[in-house]
Amino acid sequence: MFSTIAVPSNQTKPHHRDISAVPESEVLRRRNEELENELKKSIEREEKMKQELHKTWERLRVAEEAEERLCSQLGELEAEAVDQARTYRTRVVQLMDQLSLAQKLVESASATAPDSQ
Repeated sequence: MFSTIAVPSNQTKPHHRDISAVPESEVLRRRNEELENELKKSIEREEKMKQELHKTWERLRVAEEAEERLCSQLGELEAEAVDQARTYRTRVVQLMDQLSLAQKLVESASATAPDSQ
């Protein structure tokens, strides 16, 4: 009916490689693969950092150009403010002169007018 198959005892246990049983060339090959993988990852990280550095440099360049434009605009606004202040001061002086003249006319008119009392 059922036939039994004999399995050797060394096949019933899972194979565990003893590191000493692995040839040195295999160990070196694996270590070389590990180092190559680490190198690839390192190169990828370096490339990403270069790209990030380039983006940061570009943002810095744009910020510096914006700063230059703002400084230029600020200078123009300051010049315009000074011009407006001078114009305003000139107008105030003119109005003060007119007021002073009007006050003198009123004083002289009141001095020459007969007293109505």
